[in-house]
Amino acid sequence: MPASSEVKVVLPEGVDLHARPAADFVRTAMRFQSRIDVGAGEREADAKSLLSVLALGARGGTPLRLRADGDDAAVALETLAGCVAALQ
Repeated sequence: MPASSEVKVVLPEGVDLHARPAADFVRTAMRFQSRIDVGAGEREADAKSLLSVLALGARGGTPLRLRADGDDAAVALETLAGCVAALQ
C-alpha cells in the first residue's frame, strides 16, 4: 500500500512562486513517482504542473502544504521542503 504524507513549509520572504522558482519546484517534484499536491490558502495544485503551481499565486511568506501519495512520498516531501527553503 503506498504511503501518504503531508508537510507544511513557508515560502521564503521576498520569493514569489513565479516562473523561475515555480519551474525549479516543478522540476524537483517531477523526479518522484508519487502523486504530489501543493496548497496555498484555499487553493490546491498538482505540484508537477507548472501552470497549476503558478495559478496558486503564492507570495513570499505564504505557508504551503505539501502532500504526497506513493512509495517515495516521504523522500519527495523532504526533498521538496528543501527545495522551497532554498528558493531565491
